[in-house]
Amino acid sequence: MKKFEFIVVFLLASLTLSAQSAYNVVVPRPASVEYGAGNITVPDEVGISDGFGVSSSVMDYITSELTSEYGIGVTGSGAPLEIVLGRNDELPAEGYELEFNEISIILSASSESGIFYGFQTFFQMLNACRQYEYHSYTFPCQKICDAPRFPWRAYMLDEARHFMGKDVVLNILDGMAALKMNVFHWHLTDDAGWRIEIKKYPLLTEVGSSRKDTQVGGFQSDMTAGKPHSGFYTQDEIREILEYARVRQIKVVPEIEMPGHASAAIAAYPWLGIKKKKIEVPVRFGKHYCAFDLIDPKTLEFLHDVLLEVRDLFDADVIHIGGDEVRFNQWEADKDLTAYKKKKGFNSYMDIQIEFTNKIAAFAADHGFKIMGWSEILGKNLHEDDNISFAETSTSIGDNVIVQFWKGDPKEINRAAMDGNKIVNSTSEYTYINFDHDFISLEKAYSFEPVPSDLAPEYQPNIIGLGCQMWTEWANTPQDVYIGTFPRIAAFAETGWSEVSDKDFGSFSKRVKLLYPGWRASGLDVYVCE
Repeated sequence: MKKFEFIVVFLLASLTLSAQSAYNVVVPRPASVEYGAGNITVPDEVGISDGFGVSSSVMDYITSELTSEYGIGVTGSGAPLEIVLGRNDELPAEGYELEFNEISIILSASSESGIFYGFQTFFQMLNACRQYEYHSYTFPCQKICDAPRFPWRAYMLDEARHFMGKDVVLNILDGMAALKMNVFHWHLTDDAGWRIEIKKYPLLTEVGSSRKDTQVGGFQSDMTAGKPHSGFYTQDEIREILEYARVRQIKVVPEIEMPGHASAAIAAYPWLGIKKKKIEVPVRFGKHYCAFDLIDPKTLEFLHDVLLEVRDLFDADVIHIGGDEVRFNQWEADKDLTAYKKKKGFNSYMDIQIEFTNKIAAFAADHGFKIMGWSEILGKNLHEDDNISFAETSTSIGDNVIVQFWKGDPKEINRAAMDGNKIVNSTSEYTYINFDHDFISLEKAYSFEPVPSDLAPEYQPNIIGLGCQMWTEWANTPQDVYIGTFPRIAAFAETGWSEVSDKDFGSFSKRVKLLYPGWRASGLDVYVCE
């Protein structure tokens, strides 16, 4: 080879390797990367020296990923390269330090989540080598120091409208884990179906999990699919999914809707409703009038029983109770609820819901968990077209309730944060990934900022993170779910993890494309963004 040609090849190789830094190939982008001298090549076999004490299930996951996905065997002593795991209690709870030198890889963390996330970064670096068609896993020596911006980085799947099944959930959990998302918000009950087995109330799934037909074509359409829809998870299936999520460092937060979106439950047990009349699980989607009878002690007993069974099944420290889109017309027409409102001196029927929310929050606190709910629990009228009358409330929710903001005046986020509530920001016009890609493009999703610019610094820690939501009224197949999710989920993952100063859509749009082949290889449909 001529000297000039050698120099060109050397420079190209150097540029290619520099592109292989974690800062240029990993999603979410790491907080900091320091480069050292030389390069590291990961051989076909490595050893793992576990000075941290990783659980056997997580270690099995790590070794399986290395072997099955990247062809790297894990052996005992004598391997040509050692991955050394250590504990550093000074690091943030989910943070990690990952150092590559010419002879070893050193990964330190204060928690098993940190170890897990360090390996996710390593896996993406290996994947980038593969996508760039390198003949070896080679990249520059570097030290990565990384930790998330927010503790709550969530993805929500609605299975009440359309039941997707275990395989879809497991695929979503895998996608979340690779992107360091840590909360799977599971919308399991609604008007259109009850999807979780409750032992004490078997009719919830025997009746409430099935509907005769399904509306298609949009909220105003009169067309239906012409076939029944049904499905639910047994508690054994849920335990299997929970273990799968636990290994991947994902907390599962179940959502049990109350007091509205209750038609499926009332179809199973008519005495739960205000009218005490038998109904069917609705075929049409939207906001239905059926709501729980909140002044009937039997209804409260039912809800307490369900919440405790769900708490025990999920080992939950947070349960989402919905609280959205209650249509108060039915309450206003009921003489007992009207008399109750007058007796309590409430200004609004919403005060009855706020009182109920606070009672459920107190019950939850007495039994070792917290509740969260959508914006409506703050007591503002977000749906003026739905209510015959709506007065300003005379009560307010307690600061022990987590608020998931999806709609309303953004100033309500500030007010709730200043009142001491923790906030998960899920503003719908940015985070509802059931909306098509023309309305929420990848760039628009990436531009979402969970912390209001005018919120005083001392209250900003009350914004604990964000959620992106996949509602399934019109996403009725796994392919619909995947197309809506990938790649936009990666935009929310980076927003939840990386500091604002580290975000760059131009860089992100290049890095995220490295993930497309892996998603497709896993059977996931991906929307191709130009």
